[in-house]
Amino acid sequence: MVDQRLSTASIGDFATWEPVLRLLLAEQARGHVARPVRVAGRIGRGGWSLALTRRMPQPGRAAQVADMREELDAVERVQGALAAAGVDDVSFTAQVHQTGKTVLRLLGPSPAVEPGIGTPHPGALILVDGALPEPWRRLPEPALGAAPAPSADLALLERTLRERLPHAIGATEEEISAAESRLGVPLPDELKALYRVTRARWEDRGDDYEAAMSECEAVGCELFDLDSLYVADAASRDCRWEFAATKAVVTRPDAMVQGLVGSPGWIAFGDNGGGDRLAVDLTPGPRGHTGQVIMLSHEESIGAELVAHSLTDLVLGRFDSEPRPRENRPPVVARVNIASLNSIQAAAHPDLEALSIGVWDGAPLSLALVAGLPRLRTLTAYPGTLADPLEIAELTGLEFLELGPEEWRVLLDAGAVPRSLSAAAIEVHADQDPLPIVAIANEILALWDRPQIIQTVLEGDLGPLA
Repeated sequence: MVDQRLSTASIGDFATWEPVLRLLLAEQARGHVARPVRVAGRIGRGGWSLALTRRMPQPGRAAQVADMREELDAVERVQGALAAAGVDDVSFTAQVHQTGKTVLRLLGPSPAVEPGIGTPHPGALILVDGALPEPWRRLPEPALGAAPAPSADLALLERTLRERLPHAIGATEEEISAAESRLGVPLPDELKALYRVTRARWEDRGDDYEAAMSECEAVGCELFDLDSLYVADAASRDCRWEFAATKAVVTRPDAMVQGLVGSPGWIAFGDNGGGDRLAVDLTPGPRGHTGQVIMLSHEESIGAELVAHSLTDLVLGRFDSEPRPRENRPPVVARVNIASLNSIQAAAHPDLEALSIGVWDGAPLSLALVAGLPRLRTLTAYPGTLADPLEIAELTGLEFLELGPEEWRVLLDAGAVPRSLSAAAIEVHADQDPLPIVAIANEILALWDRPQIIQTVLEGDLGPLA
């Protein structure tokens, strides 16, 4: 563990944290926990995770800010200090003795560690600077022979839009060219025809909400203005390493849309009103059309769905979708647990890319059947599910590994941590002491000479509590 002080005095001031610690101690007192006690949590500039029970509002009354004012005041005090320090997120753990003497340890930050989710434990450890999971590195396959759909009709599209939007202000050729230069890709003809009718700027409508609604109805979506168009590539679809590593790009030979995270040929131009983005697809699947309209769900981090074969179809309300055939081949992402696959044998096949072993009530599992699989790049295993963690040494193509602390201890002591890894994670129960977990994380980071999770030790006195 690195013992290092954060540079900003307010973060390194025990008084900054005292209100949060008192709230957590009061929560502990409800359970009559004997001293010394350990409390932990995480506070970031955009949110926090503290083990506090919030008061329920009276029946018939909605929850009010006043109901959690004490918590908000305590957290905002820390958040202000984080902002002043330029720190996004800090986990902490504190031990409070019977006398009130308190040792508070701030854990982080490290540029090589993602924040944990709802716990003070570290998230994914980025072992290779700038590393991305395989699906986020995948580029589209060439759309050989792809062409616009027969339904794409520039004249019909423009005529229909002008009839529906007679007072709209269209974009100039200079404005369209500027958008193309910014995006680094030519706009397809249908999209240019649309913007020649309306450039979709709010100020052009005179802040008229009804006019905006009319435009949505005329186009078939909430249209972005030219300055808001963006390329929906993989970088635009952010996802945490531990989730992204368990995804896979799969495109069937008869697919209309490639099963990508994103593409340099997906130009997002609108929203369906529910947070899902509509894009023109210039890199279609094997059976798709250049310029087809697809939807990127805000609830998914990979893939897109066909909406219409052309922008003309979208405007005319001729929607379509891609059928979802039943998969007859083994999945490239396999989950072995009490509710899914019931053995490693059922998951093992040459195309397997990601294997996740979850909650398991049988004997610990052997990894012998997946050793040597050519495409296996991700393994996650719930604590206690592996018969022999050292079998992981035979998985020579892993780029992501998530294990419990005891399994990591076996690999570290044996010098058997796979050197092929780009990222790693430690699976822990929420109530585990963060300090031993951080120590293991720092051992793993040290193998790649990555920045450590720093520890800032603060001491104070909360006084004896009744």
